[in-house]
Amino acid sequence: MAKNYLTFFMIPFIMLEVATAKNIVDCRIVTGGTTECNPYSSKFIRAKEITYDLDRKKLIIAKTLPVPEKKASLKVISVADMIEKYVKIEEPMRFKGTEKTAPLKEIKKEKTYTQLEKIRQRRKALLDLVKKLKEEKQKQKLEALKLAREKQEEQGLYIVKKGDTLSTIATKFNLKTSFLISSNHLKKNEALRIGKKLTIPYSQKVIDAMASAEYKVEEGDTLISIADKFDLAPKELAEFNHIKSSATIRAGKILLLPLPYKIAEIEKKKKAEAKRKKIIVSKKRKMIRGFGKRKLRVTATAYSSHRGQTDKTPFLAAWNNRIRPGMKIIAVSRDMLTRYGMRNGTKVRIGGLPGIYRVRDKMNKRFRKRIDIYMGVDRRKALRWGRRSVIMYW
Repeated sequence: MAKNYLTFFMIPFIMLEVATAKNIVDCRIVTGGTTECNPYSSKFIRAKEITYDLDRKKLIIAKTLPVPEKKASLKVISVADMIEKYVKIEEPMRFKGTEKTAPLKEIKKEKTYTQLEKIRQRRKALLDLVKKLKEEKQKQKLEALKLAREKQEEQGLYIVKKGDTLSTIATKFNLKTSFLISSNHLKKNEALRIGKKLTIPYSQKVIDAMASAEYKVEEGDTLISIADKFDLAPKELAEFNHIKSSATIRAGKILLLPLPYKIAEIEKKKKAEAKRKKIIVSKKRKMIRGFGKRKLRVTATAYSSHRGQTDKTPFLAAWNNRIRPGMKIIAVSRDMLTRYGMRNGTKVRIGGLPGIYRVRDKMNKRFRKRIDIYMGVDRRKALRWGRRSVIMYW
């Protein structure tokens, strides 16, 4: 009967070597007097390959490795030695007895002394802190006085203009009104006259630049240095002047300064302009919408009283109407009379043009949905008008 073998490849050094020394006992049978034992049992060998016999249902060692010459052994430590070395045994409290303690009065005295000492230390720390704060405050005052003296040394003049007040001047130079009054020895409600000179704690160049919101670039200036000079952001300065942040600026170039008062003025002007435009548009819409019941989109051209543009009688229109420069009249195509119900003297409004126009002339038969606006004797104006699409109301 053929035998099937399953081969197992084991990792080396899994099994233990045989202990051949006769004078060392195995560690599994250690007795009280044993000081050294062999960790490798005689039943184990160092195996390299093991097979499994299916018929016998047993593992069979196919190959073995040589037993090393060096024999291993373990030192046996007794429990007493182990306890003495690794376990700390303290004396029990019940056999210790009582110790002599200090009297209660002495304990209280000691406690109060330590408390007083802590209080003294805290008080000393607080005094040191107060002293330090006073020194820092004095130092800050000295620095402030030094800066004030430097500012006083570097100051310029501002000449009062029409419309200036103390508050507007203070806002312009980023100062307080009270400081401006005290530094110029003025009264609180004193009226400023045009041409009065006020001292401002800046150099004359800075005062002139801030007053006009313009700065003339000097040699060595950069966007960052200019922005720092006027307490602005370099990016904001570049955007306000429509230039790149990385752009180099040449000496002599005029830069607009986005100072708060200047931005406020620009915003105010924009709002006023937008409001004015809105009012004009609304008036036009009301004016046109409230006129007539009919509207029509037509092609509008222009003509003047010249023989080349009309006929031999430039100041005589259809229906024998006499015309003269300055009159608001139009000529209409024939379909406007027959199909859309217009006639001599019909009042109309034209989108985009102010005032009321009257129908006083007729155009050639070949035109459809067309009007011709009279421009007097101004041929250039008629040519500039050209041809446009407009809405007509009547």
